[in-house]
Amino acid sequence: MKMTLAEQPVWQVIFVPDSPTASLFFTLGLLWILYPPRSIIIKQIGHVIQALAVVTSVKYGVWAVSIIFAGWMQGGTQHWQDWMLIASHSAMAIEALIYVRFFGFRWAALVVAGLWTLLNDTMDYTYDIYPWLPASLYDHVDGVRNFTFGLTLVSILCAWLALRQAKRT
Repeated sequence: MKMTLAEQPVWQVIFVPDSPTASLFFTLGLLWILYPPRSIIIKQIGHVIQALAVVTSVKYGVWAVSIIFAGWMQGGTQHWQDWMLIASHSAMAIEALIYVRFFGFRWAALVVAGLWTLLNDTMDYTYDIYPWLPASLYDHVDGVRNFTFGLTLVSILCAWLALRQAKRT
């Protein structure tokens, strides 16, 4: 984020902290469950946040793990922190799919969450504010971009399928 603030317009900062934002959405989504609001409008906002929690947690959880492994496959060096990131981001994706059954969002909130996440991808790769990449992947940014957009679509589908399954049980 520091680099974005130094080199890009300040309005782009909202698109920078991808994994931390996913964790924030997840935390807020849990708070909406623990402390349900009375207002219909606030409930609807909460549903969008819950949908964002699932879509972005699955996406950035899988994305981070995939990028670390892809970096290694391209000759990047392994660091002990990579294993911590693999564990934490894998858990992030899994917990979102486990908790989806407790969230109250429906397809409309999921559409909003999906559109926001696709907008975020567009901003990342249009203005070069995408998340950190291993140096070994800088020659493959176009492939990373395509993978990222595809993963967003898969994450939306996973959220929809998990929600659908949760509502059946």
